Amino acid sequence: MKKVAVFGNAGAGKSTTSRRLAEITGLPLYVLDTIKFLPGGLETPHEEYLASHSHILARDSWVIDGFGCLKSTWERLAEADTLVYLDLPIAVHFLWVSKRFLKGLFSPPEGWPENTPLLKSTWNSYKVLWLCHQKLTPAYRKLVMEARASKQVHHLRSKAEILNFLSSIKR
Repeated sequence: MKKVAVFGNAGAGKSTTSRRLAEITGLPLYVLDTIKFLPGGLETPHEEYLASHSHILARDSWVIDGFGCLKSTWERLAEADTLVYLDLPIAVHFLWVSKRFLKGLFSPPEGWPENTPLLKSTWNSYKVLWLCHQKLTPAYRKLVMEARASKQVHHLRSKAEILNFLSSIKR
């Protein structure tokens, strides 16, 4: 486990899982939202984002949290030796996006760039939830089934499975 891609729909717990995984393994953590977005929520120019992403992929080890864009997602999933797919029921994703919003009223959400507009970003998360569930989730599920032959794959479907996975890595 040297190059770990943590991925899934909005509100899946990617940031929390990635942070804990990096703490346990000592692998460097790269949060894509802080690369894709500037303070205040403005988007980094696309080519600049892709260049930064490529530099990260070229490193010897990493835990990468997030989506970024479709192109960089497929590149990252191909380059990773370990896939951690957080595939919770869609209702849990909606609940966790809502929870992140409510907590964000008191402190900035983990992994978000400084001064990211909470309401706008939460609304965007709600908008992509169903679209991702319909379009990306089937593609992700197919990928993790096929990748089992060549990569370490963790297809986690509940909070309990996420916690068990982190505990097993800790041991």
